[in-house]
Amino acid sequence: MNNLEKLIRYILLNYPNLQELSKPRLVKLIYIIDWRYTIENGKQYTDINWVYNHYGPYVNDVINLMKKNPNIFKVETYSNPFGGGNTDKFDLVDKTKIELDENIKSIVDRFIDYTYKLTWSDFINLVYSSYPIKVNLKYSTLNLKELAIEFNKLHNN
Repeated sequence: MNNLEKLIRYILLNYPNLQELSKPRLVKLIYIIDWRYTIENGKQYTDINWVYNHYGPYVNDVINLMKKNPNIFKVETYSNPFGGGNTDKFDLVDKTKIELDENIKSIVDRFIDYTYKLTWSDFINLVYSSYPIKVNLKYSTLNLKELAIEFNKLHNN
């Protein structure tokens, strides 16, 4: 099991209200966890090549991994009641407990606990205030490792 799969499984097992966990929120939650992990450890936890697209940091890797593993993840697509097409909701088929190393577990627990209470607007403001988004142009690839080195130089002096 790769790190991204472990991370998604852990989030789905521990998120307080899965009905509130939309596709964009899940992906952006994984982004801020990956970013924080990179700051603290000098490397990403996942192997995602993050892209700053017109909706912020986003990739299809998360949802694609879930859809390719229907024995582990349940992905259901619904019509968005607010317009704008469809939305996905998630659950686990395999609810076996996932053990994460303490350094990633503490980051994930902290961000789940902090962000699940935030409105969408406040959550997005948090994501958009992250250093990789503030210093890069839209449609660029976010090299979290290099950006963490820059960030740590700026904030540890």
